[in-house]
Amino acid sequence: MNIAFCINRLGLVGLGATLSSLIRNCSNQSRLKLWFVCADMKDNEKLQIVKLLKMEGFSGTYSYVNYNPKLHFGAFPSLHGDWTAYGRLLLANLLEEDQVLYLDSDLIVEEDVLKVEAFDFVGHILAAVGGGQFKYTLGNKFYIKTVGMPPEAEYFNSGVLLLNLKAWRQVDVFSRCVEIARKYPVELPSHDQSLLNIICSGNFAKLPPSFNCEWEAYESEPQVADKMILHFIGSPKPWDPLGFILHNGYSKWLKYADKEWSAFFQQITIAELVRVWHIRKSYIRTVLRKLKT
Repeated sequence: MNIAFCINRLGLVGLGATLSSLIRNCSNQSRLKLWFVCADMKDNEKLQIVKLLKMEGFSGTYSYVNYNPKLHFGAFPSLHGDWTAYGRLLLANLLEEDQVLYLDSDLIVEEDVLKVEAFDFVGHILAAVGGGQFKYTLGNKFYIKTVGMPPEAEYFNSGVLLLNLKAWRQVDVFSRCVEIARKYPVELPSHDQSLLNIICSGNFAKLPPSFNCEWEAYESEPQVADKMILHFIGSPKPWDPLGFILHNGYSKWLKYADKEWSAFFQQITIAELVRVWHIRKSYIRTVLRKLKT
């Protein structure tokens, strides 16, 4: 089963626990083929991934694919000057496979991913956990009034996606994404997630609800199922500065966080300080929400 991550240096802090939890909770990890789609990563950073896989006794296979996100997506709206997240839109071009499970690097994977290895897409280009609606999502006015999305149409988070790469190529999803991004060069509220939701317009295959259980810092752990893929949405993350105080999922993350990995990637850098500055309002909101509970 193909599993893909699109990563850069800033995303590596959370990736360690995502990988460890994925491997430990997979019923047959030898069936996994991990794809690391890397943006501007150094060899010593890739070496840390190799060391972690060995430490976890990983018996599957893995490959690195390098790409330049700014080259492909520089005209798209960025997230604080970063285009790495758009990499999932290129997976059909980068991987010669029929399907792949894309995972964000801010997950704790306690569900067995092999449960969807033989998934039936019923002709859809992707499968995701639904449940939301355009009328309730961030940027709802843009989706409904500008783009013309049906308010009641189902909306999904793109942190866990099972992609039907064969169908993706047949209808050239990537070109459609480029067309939409050029039409709305500064307006996409949620970047790649916006593009995919506009293309699907509520029509996508459904993953089990346990495959993407969103968890914000001030919330209690989701109670969707006994085993879940927990998704640390928003900011701060458990590994961010003061995350051990502010994020209610810190102990869950710590259960899978390797000390050597954390020591290597949790160093305070200029890029990390810039990120903290960009998410300062999220810190304030989190503190205020926690004070109310």
